[in-house]
Amino acid sequence: MAHIDYFFATISPYTYLAGTRLEEIAARHGASVTYKPFDIMQLFSRTGGLPPKDRHPSRQEYRLIDIERSAALLGEPITMKPAFWPANPAPSSYAIIAAQAAVARGDAGDLAALVASVTRACWLEDRDVADDDVIRACLTAAGFDPGLADSGLLAGAETYSANLEEAVARGVFGAPFYVTEDGERFWGVDRLSHLDAHLSGQI
Repeated sequence: MAHIDYFFATISPYTYLAGTRLEEIAARHGASVTYKPFDIMQLFSRTGGLPPKDRHPSRQEYRLIDIERSAALLGEPITMKPAFWPANPAPSSYAIIAAQAAVARGDAGDLAALVASVTRACWLEDRDVADDDVIRACLTAAGFDPGLADSGLLAGAETYSANLEEAVARGVFGAPFYVTEDGERFWGVDRLSHLDAHLSGQI
């Protein structure tokens, strides 16, 4: 069975725009997915990038243009200036890590829906994804116990930190980022078609 490690940030607009497209591709190819949320601001500093606010004005301007165009092409509504951005991504990431552990134990719940719900809360619904009530609502909407927002925080913090180190070690420098079991890397929602083609054996 093919496998995809999915590196993403819960405050990334492109992670939001990716929606559940990865999971649709994975389902077509019988591939499994491991969710690896990480601190994208730390990743930028570790891999030669800059947080958006520190980029040259030309880059900041083009980033907004690209987000708006990408949203239009994908048919996804988006709030271009979210009320709570950049929020602290750690609490929502810990909840996703806890939810993934719950699924591994056999609990019900939809991880793809959870990631989509969290990123939609940030980039469409003007909600603070660092707020416990928002996180609990996202967990509930995805079929998880909302109490996961308050459980396994130490394990969540350790995994979150380990995900960043793994991302750096494996050549990840942005989000969303997809790494296959054979080491192929694909960066961005606009490269999901390349991932699909790779899993199909076309490239």
